[in-house]
Amino acid sequence: MKIAIVCYPTFGGSGVVATELGLELARRGHEIHFITYRQPVRLALLNPNVFYHEVNVPEYALFHYQPYELALSSKLVDMVKLYGIELMHVHYAIPHAYAGYMAKQMLKGEGIEIPMITTLHGTDITLVGSHPFYKSAVTFSINHSDYVTSVSESLKQDTLKLFDIIKEIEVIPNFIELEKNTEDQSIPCSRSVMATENQKILTHISNFRKVKRIPDVIDVFYKIQQKLDVKLMMVGDGPEKEKAELLCEKLGISSKVIFFGNSNEVDRILSYTDLFLLPSETESFGLAALEAMAWGVPVISSNSGGLPEVNFEGVSGYLSDVGDTEEMAKKAISILEDDDTLCTFKKNALEVAKKFDIKNILPLYESLYEKAIKNQKL
Repeated sequence: MKIAIVCYPTFGGSGVVATELGLELARRGHEIHFITYRQPVRLALLNPNVFYHEVNVPEYALFHYQPYELALSSKLVDMVKLYGIELMHVHYAIPHAYAGYMAKQMLKGEGIEIPMITTLHGTDITLVGSHPFYKSAVTFSINHSDYVTSVSESLKQDTLKLFDIIKEIEVIPNFIELEKNTEDQSIPCSRSVMATENQKILTHISNFRKVKRIPDVIDVFYKIQQKLDVKLMMVGDGPEKEKAELLCEKLGISSKVIFFGNSNEVDRILSYTDLFLLPSETESFGLAALEAMAWGVPVISSNSGGLPEVNFEGVSGYLSDVGDTEEMAKKAISILEDDDTLCTFKKNALEVAKKFDIKNILPLYESLYEKAIKNQKL
């Protein structure tokens, strides 16, 4: 199959999932065309089946904001015609599903009809899409997609509550590529850079937005370090990062916390991590938690959104109410203070992660693609 994938090219979960999905599809022999405004951060163009097409938005003095949706839909039309693309898979309702629909209409005018699959990832629905300014456009885009998927049952239900949806939404969860964790890692990060031999390592990875509740991460760690010898790795960047650094200084724990910013050493850091912290206000799925579990790292998280679908209570870690840092810290200590308990949770975390291995999830997408292309030809 010849498939166009439209996504955000950033460190965010939707872009990562879309990129990894495309790369695995290419390894299976499909021809994959990534279409976005910048090369995705995890995209390696070493496979002859992988193509990247940049969307350029010309500067024009008339526009206060440059019309990316218009440029994207035009680029989609051009690439479909040039490469004979059979299907569009757009990740994120805004603006990709909207631009995809416009591309479909333009192609239809030229006698070309291809199906479009829209995958909903989270903030496109719960934060952005539900805004009154966008709600009608999001509803329209979803209902005019040929097929719609969401990354969790929780997100599906949120979508049905927030919008007047007439399309069936199929849940296809996010995934992890477990095989790469067994490959030799050439990243020059060593454990001694982060902690001493006897210290336990805790990690948090996010885009440092308010929804991630970064102060709660710091508070949970502050409580844990009063009982145990631990270090905290804070990976990522965003508007809450500077406040978090100041909070650590205020609490007198700056020497126990390392702020990495956006890092290409995430896998190496996770391979040395003992416990992952994710006390988010909400998570549509919790991809960061799954990535940690794939390295055998148990998770302490909130019980919001799709997290209970990924982090199994008392098995791969523990779940607590949003904001209950006292309980989160107690549960974290109960895992970390006994090596046998920690070992059990590490094994369990990996076993749960295996359920989400890309080899189990990819066939669900392939089956949907085949059905979409077949039905389009009828």
